[in-house]
Amino acid sequence: MLLLVLSVIAFAYWTWRCRVTSRLEPPAYPGGIPFIGHAHLFIGDSILSKWKNHRKLLNPAFSQLVVDGFQGVFNSQARRLVKVMETEVGKGPFDHWTYTRRNALETICLTALGVEFSENSVLNSQYEHAVEQMFNVLVERFQKFWLHNDFLYNWSNLKKKQEICLKILHNMSNTVLKTRKAAYLNNQKNGIEASTDKKFKAFLDLLLELSKEKGAFNDLEIREQVDTMIAAGHETSANVLMFTLVMIGSYPEVQKRIFAELHDIFGNDDRDVTKQDLSQLVYLEAVLKETMRVYPIVPVTMRWLDRNVKLKNYTLTAGRTCFTLVYGVHRHAMWGPDAEEFKPERWLDPATLPQCPNVFLAFNIGRRICIGKTYAYSSMKTTLAHLLRHYRVQADHSKMILKFDVVLKPECGHFISIEKREKM
Repeated sequence: MLLLVLSVIAFAYWTWRCRVTSRLEPPAYPGGIPFIGHAHLFIGDSILSKWKNHRKLLNPAFSQLVVDGFQGVFNSQARRLVKVMETEVGKGPFDHWTYTRRNALETICLTALGVEFSENSVLNSQYEHAVEQMFNVLVERFQKFWLHNDFLYNWSNLKKKQEICLKILHNMSNTVLKTRKAAYLNNQKNGIEASTDKKFKAFLDLLLELSKEKGAFNDLEIREQVDTMIAAGHETSANVLMFTLVMIGSYPEVQKRIFAELHDIFGNDDRDVTKQDLSQLVYLEAVLKETMRVYPIVPVTMRWLDRNVKLKNYTLTAGRTCFTLVYGVHRHAMWGPDAEEFKPERWLDPATLPQCPNVFLAFNIGRRICIGKTYAYSSMKTTLAHLLRHYRVQADHSKMILKFDVVLKPECGHFISIEKREKM
């Protein structure tokens, strides 16, 4: 009965809101409240902290020079992934996502955070499960309008579930921060520099230095940044690798062309991938980009408008929050009549791409572009180069059923099969 009453009130308000909305603006999204609009939809704890004014200070931690220094770790982690997936050879379809997620999580902690791990460390399935559950909590609260109210939410079972997840996630970030901070302070005490060039440091080292020397970050802000890097960093790259392997396995000609490129560069040598090799993996990068176009990991992005934005039929006024459907932009008619098709070749000729460079939003654009873009490309290309030199992949992307769970994920149908690749 209560839900019925609340629904009637919500509908009545939405009707009133539509009547008073200016004709110059698009219809308001349902759920706004007088005076505060839709702000209440975004209230609540989240492991995805905002960069705010810290972004400029953090950019050097993911420069090309720093990322090049991680190439050894990218190679060793890729080899580790090849080894653990060996148990799946010839056994039919399996969930490769479980492998890419663990590997990406370990890689993030080894590189950006500078923390070693072991089988008995906090890097385990409990943390991965907590990230998954936390994303589910955020989406469920967003969908259930009665839980937008903090008072009601604080008494809900969903809130209890969130607290359990946050305890696990914060334990992870606190452990990483404690370990690295102790090492950093010990190095400072003994006069050991983390890098010969102070401008380029690992992500967490830079945070600690900025905190100590400039007071730019307090302990809570450092932990928030660590939370963001661990949770968002490993989840996104792991998902891109998962989707990419599905698409490669679904298109034999694409896989054949990738292997030909790999053979041209490496021959039959199982050597490490160098930074020079990465620049030659042109077609492999095209496959990655096309996968992210068809399956953008962050399918929706949100922005607060600091000025009026004139559209074809409407004007979005300053002070509002708007959503951009990345999934839709990546399938816009600007991509041509084959926008719905998976065609990596489109990335090899600039003439076949849309004239507007801002229609590819896989890493977002502008000042809020993903800080880990360079890192992600280097890591993913290295990983795929190792995997595809060892395994032939089979999959069927048409069987995938997707869900939006903060990031784009498959509900089912994403399994792959692998066979050992014979040397040419």
